[in-house]
Amino acid sequence: MANTNIYDLLKNIKKRPSAYLYNPSITHLHTLLAGYDLAKMEQNIPPTEQDFEFDKFQQWIQKKYDILSTLSWATIILENSQDEKDALNKFFELFEEFTNEVSQTEISQT
Repeated sequence: MANTNIYDLLKNIKKRPSAYLYNPSITHLHTLLAGYDLAKMEQNIPPTEQDFEFDKFQQWIQKKYDILSTLSWATIILENSQDEKDALNKFFELFEEFTNEVSQTEISQT
């Protein structure tokens, strides 16, 4: 686990959601990622650069959907989707958009 970062984990989940999630649902993904964070903390594994970057996803989603409340990114996406499975698919689309924006920002800052 120490060699895995959250982005690698998300790539694997996207390829085979049923191998990681009880049901293909954004709620189960959110729970799994909370467990990932807890496991790293419990094992004293320092956060990776991707972990710090993913922390900005919450704020990015709030801005994207013009939401000022403290709803989680998963709840915001779910409320703007047909169902849990649709929300999971939207998450991966939004996550790709987020990572592309972050990459472009890093390139323009260099």
